[in-house]
Amino acid sequence: MSGANSAAGERSSGEPGSWDPGSAAPAPTQPGAARPASAQPGSVGELADLLRSTTGTLVPVGAGTKVGWAAPATSCDLLLRTTALDRITEYAPGDLVVVAEAGVPLAALQRQLAAHGQTLALDPPEEGATLGGVVAANASGPRRLRYGTVRDLLIGVTVVLADGTVARSGGKVVKNVAGYDLGKLHTGAHGGLGVIASTTWRLHPLPPAAATVTARVDGSARAGRLAALVARSTLTPTALELRWRRGTSATTGELVALFESIPASVHDQATRCAELLAGEAGGLAVEVGDAPPAWFGTRPAGPLVLRLAFAPAALPHVLDALPPGASGTASAAVGVAYGAVPAATDLAALRAALAPYDGSAVVLAADPALRPALDHWGPPGDAFTLMTRVKDRFDPARRLSPGRLLGGL
Repeated sequence: MSGANSAAGERSSGEPGSWDPGSAAPAPTQPGAARPASAQPGSVGELADLLRSTTGTLVPVGAGTKVGWAAPATSCDLLLRTTALDRITEYAPGDLVVVAEAGVPLAALQRQLAAHGQTLALDPPEEGATLGGVVAANASGPRRLRYGTVRDLLIGVTVVLADGTVARSGGKVVKNVAGYDLGKLHTGAHGGLGVIASTTWRLHPLPPAAATVTARVDGSARAGRLAALVARSTLTPTALELRWRRGTSATTGELVALFESIPASVHDQATRCAELLAGEAGGLAVEVGDAPPAWFGTRPAGPLVLRLAFAPAALPHVLDALPPGASGTASAAVGVAYGAVPAATDLAALRAALAPYDGSAVVLAADPALRPALDHWGPPGDAFTLMTRVKDRFDPARRLSPGRLLGGL
C-alpha cells in the first residue's frame, strides 16, 4: 500500500490500554462467580504465545461495552483483554483502506480518518467500543441501510485460534476474493472461534451535507406504510429509523429519514421525501431538519433489551407482537429493531409470534438477576449441526468463550 501516512505504526488516541475493569461492565461469567485472572497481550505474537501456553478457558474482551451481549460464559479461567492491541498499522487515504488492530477504539479511528475527509461507515452507539468488539458482536447502527454491516465493510482480518495458530484472510484492496473469507465467520462469533487481533476495512468519503425528514406516526400500520413508501421510492436515504412505543392499544412514534450527500442532492431528496410522507401521514406533522434527533442511533435501556430481526415488510406485525410498555428503535427498511420490554415478557411466546415473519428475538442486555434463567438465543434452528462442526474445527477443546454462542456452544 503506497503513501502510508504518519499514523501507520502509531498508537491511536483514547488510551485504550487504561481501561479500568472496575468501572465497566462485569466480566462475562455467571453471576456470583469469582473474577478470573486477566491478561493483556501487546502484539499478535504475544497473543499467540499466550494461547499456546495456556490450557484453561478464555473469554476475549475489548473495552467491555458489549459483554452483556450473547449468553454468559459457562467458564472463564482467563479474561483476555485486547485493548493493548491499539495500533493503526497502515492507512493510505488514496486507497480508501485502513488496517488497525483489534483494540483500537472506533471513535479514535474515526477522528484520524476524518482529518482526511474519510470515515469507516459503521455507527454502533456503544461509547468506547473497539474494532475487535464491533466485529465480534457484529455491531452496527442506522447507516447500515446505505453502507451495510461489518460483513460488508471488513475486507481482511487476522485471528489467533485456540491453539495459537495465527490465521489471516482477505487483503488490503477492496475487491479481494483470494482464499476463504475468515472475517465473515468470526463476525458475530463473540470470540468463540478465535481472538480477533487485526482488522482491515473499506472506507468511504465523509458526506459534505446532511438533512432529515421526520414524520409522526400513530399506529404500527402507518409506521409500516410510511417506511415502505420511502424504501420503495427512488430516494436514497442513508438511514430510515423509527422510534416506537407500544401502548395498551396502539403503537406511536416518529420516523426519521436521513439523507447525506452533496448539498444540492440532500436538499432535493429531503424535499421530495417530505412531500411523499405528507400525503400518507394522515395530517400528522412532517418536518425537515438539518440533523437527526438526540435518540437517533441509540439503543433502548431497561431490565430486558432484545434485538429483533424480521422481514422488513413485517414491521407492523412485529410491533403488534410486542407487549404493552415495550419501546425502542427500528431500522425500518432493513428489518432490525432494538426493544426494551418488561422483565416478565414471555420470550418463547414472542419468538413464536415472530416466526411467521422470518423473525427472531435475541437478548441484547438484561439485569444480572434475570440472565441465568434466560434463553438468550432462542431455538438453534437447522444450521446448528453445521455450527457445531465449525466450533469443533476451530476450538475442539471448547476453550474460547464457552457457552456464549447459540445452543450453548
